[in-house]
Amino acid sequence: MCIRNPHLCIRPWAGLVPLLLAVTPFTNADDWPQWLGPQRDAVWRESGIIERFPTEGLKPLWKATVGPGYTGPAIAEEKVFLMDRVLSEGAKNPENLFKRGSIPGTERIHCFDQRTGKKLWSHDYPSAYTVSYPKGPRVTPAVENGRVYTLGAEGEFKCLNTTTGNAIWSRNFGKDYGAKTPTWGFAAHPLIDGNNVITLVGGEGSAVVAFDKMTGKEAWRALTTKDVAYCAPVIYEAAGVRQLIVWLIDAIYALDPKTGKVHWSHEWLVRGGGSIAMPRKLNDHLFFGTFFNGSLMLKLHQNQPGADQVWVSPKISAKDTTYLHSLNCVPWLENGYLYGVCNYGQLRCLQINDGKRIWETLDAVALDKPRRNANAFIVKHENRFIICPDNGDLVFAELSPKGYVELDRTNLIEPTDKDGGRPIVWSHPAFAGRCVFARNDKELICVSLAE
Repeated sequence: MCIRNPHLCIRPWAGLVPLLLAVTPFTNADDWPQWLGPQRDAVWRESGIIERFPTEGLKPLWKATVGPGYTGPAIAEEKVFLMDRVLSEGAKNPENLFKRGSIPGTERIHCFDQRTGKKLWSHDYPSAYTVSYPKGPRVTPAVENGRVYTLGAEGEFKCLNTTTGNAIWSRNFGKDYGAKTPTWGFAAHPLIDGNNVITLVGGEGSAVVAFDKMTGKEAWRALTTKDVAYCAPVIYEAAGVRQLIVWLIDAIYALDPKTGKVHWSHEWLVRGGGSIAMPRKLNDHLFFGTFFNGSLMLKLHQNQPGADQVWVSPKISAKDTTYLHSLNCVPWLENGYLYGVCNYGQLRCLQINDGKRIWETLDAVALDKPRRNANAFIVKHENRFIICPDNGDLVFAELSPKGYVELDRTNLIEPTDKDGGRPIVWSHPAFAGRCVFARNDKELICVSLAE
């Protein structure tokens, strides 16, 4: 029974609601409002998480139907934000994923209730894809104070109201900057910093652009590159100075995030446009990894902004992957060692000071032999790691110079896509509210990992 008036609805069991909410995994929950979490560092800081998976496997709290896409979910304001794409009637994606054409379709931005999975709103717009791997958008939304920022594969940059889904402002990188859509689409996850939101754009003098996050007006622009890169910008502090690290295909730059002024640069021409995985910093070391070129380690100056090369992979090769030839895996640096997944699926441990490989294993990605483009995402939780291999599993593990120790493994989500005939899912999960949120090309799921 519900007693209704325009302002009041009283249910006999209303008094139970606080008690019910008190025992849900979302109580006192952290958010995951952008790529790699609240601090953009792939660390999940919530406590009260299970040590082992249930013997019967993980069961979703809820599921929501979605379309294809690579974007990971963002969690904020008790909402889940995600992008996908649907083809226009009669349109098909090519069987050869490297083939580029013009494929009509619609990009969509969805908002779901974090607790129930109920769709709250969707915002869509036409987007004809000219990119390789044309399944859907790549970029994880960024959320802050009632606004969600999204970037489509063809350069449609939007700011929406998180409650209504209405557009607050919109920019188109092709029309506004003359930016050419890169081979694999625009993929640099936006970075919110102060009054601005920063991403890679392209065009003359506008490889990286800061937009006023409230109005969408340009705050500053910097750098020129032949082809826009894919790597998410990130801010690290060194020499007491906040430095915006921008990795383009021909060089690495450190900028003043407030003005775009260049502090320093380091030339490193990356074959195949492979500046993708976000660089990682540990103390004064700054690491970059890519497929063909391999690895590069810089040492940041301590007295003023600057950097020197410590070591670099000596050989550009798609087969000789002595160091860490990663492509999509953002590595983890800890206690003098780095851990990351090579583009053939080997989880490797390298010494930070010289790049020497300590060990490697295919076990984390569950392969019996190396497979090109195999990947896993790595998230730190307390004294262990959560590894998300592209077969849809979820793994608890310990990583140390002594080796890889798998604590537990279960299947999280069905890998609905394929690469080289191998079933895969290439979207980074989100961890919030003591839950994991994961998507494939059919559904978005929420699974409790609460004790």
